[in-house]
Amino acid sequence: MVFAAVFVGRWEWLWPFLIVSAGLSIVGLTDLWQRQHAVLRNYPILGHIRYLMEDVRPEIRQYLLEADNDALPFSRSQRSLVYARAKQQISDKPFGTLLDVYATGYEFIGHSTRPVPYSDARLFRVEIGNAQCAKPYSCSVLNVSAMSFGSLSANAIRALNRGARIGDFAHDTGEGGISAHHREFGGDLIWEIGSGYFGCRADDGTFDPERFRVNAASDQVKMIEIKLSQGAKPGHGGILPGAKVTAEIAHARGVAQGVDCISPSRHSAFETPAEMMRFVEQLRELSGGKPVGFKLCIGHPWEFMGIVKAILETGIVPDFIVVDGGEGGTGAAPFEFTDHLGMPLREGLLLVHNTLVGAGLRGKIRIGASGKVVSAFDIASTLAIGADWVNAARGFMFAIGCIQSRSCHTNKCPTGVATQDDLRQRALVVPDKAERVANFHRNTLQALAQMLAAAGLAHPDDLGPHHLVRRISSTEIKLFSQVYYFVAPGALLNNADGLSEFYKASWAMARSDSFDALKA
Repeated sequence: MVFAAVFVGRWEWLWPFLIVSAGLSIVGLTDLWQRQHAVLRNYPILGHIRYLMEDVRPEIRQYLLEADNDALPFSRSQRSLVYARAKQQISDKPFGTLLDVYATGYEFIGHSTRPVPYSDARLFRVEIGNAQCAKPYSCSVLNVSAMSFGSLSANAIRALNRGARIGDFAHDTGEGGISAHHREFGGDLIWEIGSGYFGCRADDGTFDPERFRVNAASDQVKMIEIKLSQGAKPGHGGILPGAKVTAEIAHARGVAQGVDCISPSRHSAFETPAEMMRFVEQLRELSGGKPVGFKLCIGHPWEFMGIVKAILETGIVPDFIVVDGGEGGTGAAPFEFTDHLGMPLREGLLLVHNTLVGAGLRGKIRIGASGKVVSAFDIASTLAIGADWVNAARGFMFAIGCIQSRSCHTNKCPTGVATQDDLRQRALVVPDKAERVANFHRNTLQALAQMLAAAGLAHPDDLGPHHLVRRISSTEIKLFSQVYYFVAPGALLNNADGLSEFYKASWAMARSDSFDALKA
């Protein structure tokens, strides 16, 4: 820099070198004097390379180093499958599977020597609503899982709902309320009500029956879902800072603009399983008899069993239960909650299914399931162990352009899916992405129809655990019906012989008058 400064008057071409060297000198001196980063104090200027590589590491891994089947959390193969089906491209694979079919955990569906013709996938629907429901709903076996406006952009919500309208399937609102973007295209809605009671909230944050009645009366709202917990961060409340509570979000949620919006970790409308059932009854009456159920990620087994005992004692039977797996995703969650809290989908689903069977209630209550569902096999393997239908969140996010940049919590989503930045979400063209949503749904169910036909089955209802197989070692395979434990009908009520100690003990601990365990 000294040389350039001395001779710049004689040779003007030295000016760029002088400016660059002066800038680097300032950076170097700043690095030496700062006290926050040891690397920069010891390696001024050069130390910045380390932080640059940290910033671009996820992109380098995803585009250059990641193998096709590295699930982080979704593999390149899974994402490519969704992209191809959403864009109406060929999703067939050449030259055989890339999976190790002899690896422990490999799963497949047994095929039949007498395959049947493909069924019309548009008929893969399930009716939700028991005898206490006046307005049952015919639901597709694949629907959009709960994602709120605020977590997703306005254009993302509009594309998902328009796609649901085109494909005739349901769109879960998430707990953030019903926004104008949910209503614009008239797609079927499952209105999720969380502990913040957004859309049916009194000024003090409690449940407002009249506001609920007004919103639930909409023909677009087909079912009501009470959210107890979600798989990505079960038992964790949330807060949307006032700076992010825009006029649109405030209107949808029924809160004040610019004021911190708090979602408590628990409901204030009920304290016990029995009170929860009376809340279910209240929502059913206020909605004019629409199906009412609840969603949860299983935690303590006796808490869910306490709810089942409350159903038996009160005679109030929810129309459905949605089981969210601990592998579920969200825009942002604490590290420990994401990795080490919440029961995974299959175990949670089996607990719910088995408990309802053992209590003699399974025929009255439908079960939905959500957790990393993107392919026809994901759907089949979930239905086979107890679900009636599945919901997908990130699969539909991929369909509208998500590239798994994992920047949902930064408001800098590069494709306009998970951001409230007007400029960024402008990139998401609603008509185009809505068609992709409908394409992904249709093509995935067509693939399911083909798999079922190969297994000799005509409808997803025909699937059972004996149709699927898992490799449990390099030399042994077992049917799902042999791998998993299934409770006999009514076994919990009569303490039948053969009932597992886990179910016996958990059922004995459950109580309808409290979510706490009954102590011996």
